[in-house]
Amino acid sequence: MDIINLKGKNAIVTGASRGIGRAIALKLAELGCNLVLNYRSDINSVQEVAKEIEAIGVKAVVVQGDVSSFEEAKKIVDAAKENLGSIDILVNNAGITKDTLIMRMKEEDFDKVIEVNLKGAFNCIRHTVPIMIKQKSGRIINISSVVGLSGNAGQVNYAAAKAGIIGITKSVAKEIASRGITVNAVAPGFIETDMTEVLGDKVKENIKASIPLNRLGEPVDIANTVAFLASDMSNYITGQVISVDGGMHI
Repeated sequence: MDIINLKGKNAIVTGASRGIGRAIALKLAELGCNLVLNYRSDINSVQEVAKEIEAIGVKAVVVQGDVSSFEEAKKIVDAAKENLGSIDILVNNAGITKDTLIMRMKEEDFDKVIEVNLKGAFNCIRHTVPIMIKQKSGRIINISSVVGLSGNAGQVNYAAAKAGIIGITKSVAKEIASRGITVNAVAPGFIETDMTEVLGDKVKENIKASIPLNRLGEPVDIANTVAFLASDMSNYITGQVISVDGGMHI
C-alpha cells in the first residue's frame, strides 16, 4: 500500500500525453489525484492517458494549449480551476528539444526551446500562484534536467532553459514560502523516453557507462519523486533541486 495519499487533491500536469508527463499523471492518479492533462498537439495520446486515469476512478480533464503563450497558459489554469475547484499541485513538465552544436544552431531554434521550456513554466506559475495564495497552500514542481546542472554539448538551448528552471524554482520558492506553498525542481538524467529512443545503441552504451547505476532511468523514477514532492511527506522541503539520474551528476 502506498504511504503517500493524494486523495481529493487536484493537479495540472503540462505535456502529459507521453513519456515523463504521462508517467507523472498516472502516478498522481493512482494516489488519488484528479488531473488536468495539458497537451499541445497529440490529442490521441492524451485521450488514452485520460482513459487510463478515469479507469482508476479519479477525474481527468484534457486541455489543449501551448504553454509558451501567456494567454493559452491562463486558459489551462482557468480550466483547472473551473473543472476541479482548486489547484493543489502544478507540474511544469512540457518541453521540447532542438539539438545541434552552437555553430549550427539557428536563432529560432534557441528561441523556441526557451519559449516552451522556460517561459512556459513561468507562464503556468504566474497564473497558478494567485490561486494557491488564496488557498494558502500548494505544490509547484518543475521538471528541469541534469544538463541544467552540468551542461551538454549540442544542447545550449535546452541546457539554458533547464538551468533557468532552477533559477525560477529557487526565486519563486523564496517569494511564496510564507503563503504555505512549496516550489521544487526535479532534474532527470537520461530517461527511457521518445527523446532517448532516437539515440544509437553505441551512444546509449556510452551513456550507461557514465552512470554509476549503469542504466538509463524510467519515467516512473521521475513520477515517484514528483509524487513525494506533491505530498505532505515533503512539507519542509522547498527551493530544492532533486537529481534523479542514477548518480550521473555526483
